[in-house]
Amino acid sequence: MNKADLVNSVAKATGQTKLNVHNTVAALLHALTTSLAKGERVTLVGFGTFERRHRQARYGVNPQNPKQKLKIDAAKVPVFRAGQELKDVVDGRAKQAPLPKAAPSSEAKPKAKKAAAKPAKKAAKAKPAKKAAPAKKKPAAKKKKR
Repeated sequence: MNKADLVNSVAKATGQTKLNVHNTVAALLHALTTSLAKGERVTLVGFGTFERRHRQARYGVNPQNPKQKLKIDAAKVPVFRAGQELKDVVDGRAKQAPLPKAAPSSEAKPKAKKAAAKPAKKAAKAKPAKKAAPAKKKPAAKKKKR
């Protein structure tokens, strides 16, 4: 599963728009990365822990020339340790907990937004149809220049 698949899956499960979910995932990853860069530990109970570790400098061997030794510098690397719940679900010892259902008040709000967004989409569809003809002419002009 890649990031796009994750966004699609979460959007389908929550009923939110893909744009909202994409922004949420981006914010989550940004916060996680920022915390790790500062050296902080990020713990998601039941899922796992992200942390930064210091890897010592060492010598390695060039695989193309085994006689040549390379110095590998010290580095700070991100590490993930899976939580017990995640380990149990992946191993098949436990079933994954179902998603919590949203409160009725939060479900009513997205429906209202969707109803308000539908007329805007219809208006938006009418405008690009007028602009579509010049857009088709521009690529033809680019092909002639090549």
